Amino acid sequence: MNAGNRASVRKLGMQLGLLLMLLLCAGAMVGSDGFALFKWQDDASLIFDIRLPRTLGACLAGALLGLAGALAQGLFRNPLADPYLLGSASGASLGVAIGMVLLSQVNISPWFLRLGITGMAFMGAWLAVALSLILSWGVQHTLRLLLAGVVVGVVFGAAASLLLILYPSIQGSVQSFMLGSTAYVSWSACGLMVGVLMLSWFVAVAASPVLDGLALGESTALSLGLPVKSLRWLLLAVLALCTAAAVAQTGLIAFVGLAAPHLVRARVKGVHSKTLSMSCLMGAVLLGAADLLARGMLAPVELPVGVLTAILGGGYMLFLMHGMTRPGTSAKGGQA
Repeated sequence: MNAGNRASVRKLGMQLGLLLMLLLCAGAMVGSDGFALFKWQDDASLIFDIRLPRTLGACLAGALLGLAGALAQGLFRNPLADPYLLGSASGASLGVAIGMVLLSQVNISPWFLRLGITGMAFMGAWLAVALSLILSWGVQHTLRLLLAGVVVGVVFGAAASLLLILYPSIQGSVQSFMLGSTAYVSWSACGLMVGVLMLSWFVAVAASPVLDGLALGESTALSLGLPVKSLRWLLLAVLALCTAAAVAQTGLIAFVGLAAPHLVRARVKGVHSKTLSMSCLMGAVLLGAADLLARGMLAPVELPVGVLTAILGGGYMLFLMHGMTRPGTSAKGGQA
């Protein structure tokens, strides 16, 4: 990475860091009735018990989705890949539904309840990813991989719907989960996401040379002596863990994992270790800002943040696809 790229990375990192601090401050002032700038003393409990963990949780979930999106696009060499590409969202949804059914039968602390649901979401997401890879005979066949992800997502989604019919008591929680919401994020959920994010970021950055090698082609990566097969499976596990942790705490939130790496690559060029880190920050800013808009845009009515990101992200994806398919523009994402 040359000096110009390093300067661009530092500048972008400082800008995103500043935006994150502003979002955290703004998150303490935005409630169900809109902005409340001068009510700090009156609403101390409301601010520190509800608003701050919610805002921090939204940023952490966005960081996890941004990291997962950068990993997916790097692993599959597909600029339209996102964390939900391989059915991991439906797998995590099924895992959460099963976890709610099983864990609601026992009396445990909220921390262990969240930990158990996150573990079930991870197992569901990883199972969906593994099945997609098995059905597509690996990651070399992009079209087969996409079709396998669609099939696995439909099957797992149908299984989750069946659980809702059999156990109607969990319908309210699962419906909120499907729409995506940060309203129920607590400090314990934030602590869990911090731990997952730190572990995932460390492993992803340590294994990022294999992504740099894959960008040049799999044969080139193998000729460089990189352990492509083992590190690919390791990064897939990290991808599933990031997706599961975010989905378990905030539900299904679309397009953050797709948009964050694109916005980073539009500003900086360089090795994947930098792209992964900046994608974390960009995802945190995107979801943190979306959460503030969802709270304050139509106050006192609160929009599900997943609905807002789907509307905004859908427009961004249409713009992105239009740019990739213009005459003279090559879409490189389909080659693997």
